Amino acid sequence: MKQTNYHLFDFMDFDPSLHRDEALWKAYAPTNVAEREGDIVVTIPYQQQKRQEDMAPDTEAAQQCYDLIIRAYEPGIIRLFTTMEDSLPTSLLEGDDDEMLQMSPEVKRCPLTFSREGDVIIIRKGVRSGDCVMGTIDLSAPRLDHWSDLLPAPQPAPVITLYPDGDPKKGIALSDDHFSPPRYDALPLGFVTAPQAERATISFRCDSDEHFVGTGERFRKMDLSGQTFQLKNQDGQGVNNRRCYKNIPFYLSSRMYGAFFHTSDYCKLSLADHSTRSVQFLNDCATLDVFLIGGQTPEEILRGYRMLTGFPAMPPLWSFGIWMSRMTYFSADEVEDICHRLREGHYPCDVIHLDTGWFRTDWLCEWKFNPERFPDPKDFIGRLAKQGFKVSLWQLPYIAQGAEQLKEAKENHYISESAASDGDADSSTGGSSNFSALDYAGTIDFTYDKATDWYKYSLLKPLLDMGVKCIKTDFGENIHMDHQYHGSTPERLNNIYALLYQKAAYEVTREVSGDGIIWARAGWAGCQRYPLHWGGDSESSWAGMAGSLKGGLHLGLSGFAFWSHDVPGFHSTPDFMNSPIDEQVYVRWTQFGVFTSHMRYHGTCKREPWHYPNIAPIIKRWWKLRYRLIPYIIEQSEMACNSGKPLIQALLFQHPEDRQVWNIDDEYYFGNEFLVCPVMNAENRRDIYLPEGAWVNFMTGERLQGGRWYYNMEVPLDQMPVFVRPNAEIKMYAQDVDSTDDIDLSLSTNIHINDKFQGIAL
Repeated sequence: MKQTNYHLFDFMDFDPSLHRDEALWKAYAPTNVAEREGDIVVTIPYQQQKRQEDMAPDTEAAQQCYDLIIRAYEPGIIRLFTTMEDSLPTSLLEGDDDEMLQMSPEVKRCPLTFSREGDVIIIRKGVRSGDCVMGTIDLSAPRLDHWSDLLPAPQPAPVITLYPDGDPKKGIALSDDHFSPPRYDALPLGFVTAPQAERATISFRCDSDEHFVGTGERFRKMDLSGQTFQLKNQDGQGVNNRRCYKNIPFYLSSRMYGAFFHTSDYCKLSLADHSTRSVQFLNDCATLDVFLIGGQTPEEILRGYRMLTGFPAMPPLWSFGIWMSRMTYFSADEVEDICHRLREGHYPCDVIHLDTGWFRTDWLCEWKFNPERFPDPKDFIGRLAKQGFKVSLWQLPYIAQGAEQLKEAKENHYISESAASDGDADSSTGGSSNFSALDYAGTIDFTYDKATDWYKYSLLKPLLDMGVKCIKTDFGENIHMDHQYHGSTPERLNNIYALLYQKAAYEVTREVSGDGIIWARAGWAGCQRYPLHWGGDSESSWAGMAGSLKGGLHLGLSGFAFWSHDVPGFHSTPDFMNSPIDEQVYVRWTQFGVFTSHMRYHGTCKREPWHYPNIAPIIKRWWKLRYRLIPYIIEQSEMACNSGKPLIQALLFQHPEDRQVWNIDDEYYFGNEFLVCPVMNAENRRDIYLPEGAWVNFMTGERLQGGRWYYNMEVPLDQMPVFVRPNAEIKMYAQDVDSTDDIDLSLSTNIHINDKFQGIAL
């Protein structure tokens, strides 16, 4: 019989039959526990797994020992750190100069102590027996006599259980998931050598009925249980597939805890998939740094995550108005004609976005207006500003072969450089480029401070000085993987690149214009600090709309407060650029957009409503409602910036105890008050689930009782089901306006949802 290893190769990416130098190392019971400067240090022996066909434990294999550091923070956070890489100092644990971590002043170290009670190590805050228990280490394995001495035959895997918020009912235990040693389905801790340590794993036990959400802008069903994800940013090329623009190494469990894996490396997360008894995480670097975040509600847990990685900044008032765009406007005359029609027809609008066509050559990003089609850009921007329009500009973080900045960028090493000896730059961006007409010589290197300053002050600042209000930080999911960078390897940089890129654009925009805002597509942990992000290149279809909402809901459960999407979808089908837009999709996506944090029309063909005269009157009424809701949106946004709340909330956010809602991904809360049920089909019907309690249809005033489903409800095209609670107060603006320049928030009024309320007339 062929000798083999029984651990799942496909999760650990380990198979010695293909890679003969690789070895798998499994954690065993601790050999020592010590307290060091308020941390608990647990010495873990690892044993190389032998290749065999029987079920006998590995008792004679090679052994290595590494420390697992347990650290506690107020409020309700436990951190686990271990590294098998000699080149990585444990000072990394401090998070110095780390871009992902931006710890709130409220996050404070909490010194831990331990004591032994029989065969159990008790980890506490403080030294008294009555102090809060933060964890236990079970040493009751058979034949374990001297837990402080290295045993010649390591005992079964470490049984470590943690209680980040001190709740004894919510222990998070490392998973000892096996059929019979050495047949493991998930390792509590482990790593692979080839021959040096190069990747590591950690696993936690999960319940058979446990649900999971988050992990980024995931275009999947609400409950992610039973799925495995590669946390590797890439061009999603739509919103109906596995690819993901925004991977966030964080998940939220229905057991009311969150896990943040502090890394920018490529990694993998299995949520009760490879083993239904375990959550498994694999990091391509042999270092593990995990924050377990406690809380009694999703909001508390997400607030804890933001306390580690940063709270969202508040976007400017005008950004909550409507953005008008298409791919693309090509001249000042074209833009001014559209703006004139918007004002003449009293279609309220605040932002005009110029996509790829404002340069000398379409798509050739040189950060300069075409001098013929935009002869006096500063005056052009000023004229639009007088009419209440702000200008947003598209660009990307790559320098094209034909760009006028290429020579300067190369000479000063502002862009990545080919690792080839001849110095020639490769045009690849990791396979992400979907426009073959241009070659990209390199990626702007934001690991180099001089390159960052060049981007901010030589490329963006002149545009912002003209009056541009927002930079669309498009792309950034992929970088040149065969190039060299000043401060990182490409593998470690690729995921976090979005954060460095967006931070630079956000900072210079706020510095020059006074308004902190970008319009970004990629994302990683920490990017929520720099709003705002949109959902990428969705198909203009019912499937595109549904996929967009799924992505937005999961992103909101991953720490992001603000999120938008292209109304009514980005690209046409079957002709990518030119197929007509389905008018029903246009209306329904508009209704959905009114009840999201930001609302932009964009796509491959005309998006202005007058091109669709059959539905233009409906569109205008919903636009006007959007502007009447801006006081409420501002109020809810300010709350979100200081809490764990997103603007669009999955139903589970407010009803985690309701088992129904962990599987609902086509309804959501908009802020605290609105329950929104978009129609995403051509039949003008949908099923609606209302959580427990009384509800009032915001549009019609109809009263309904919750805690049940309403099936096959008819919804006319000009309506959308939106519900509020009795006695709610909704802050609104009473007058119609053409832009937010006309809004005086002090004149807002409250709409009382009382017995006399008969709905809002559109």
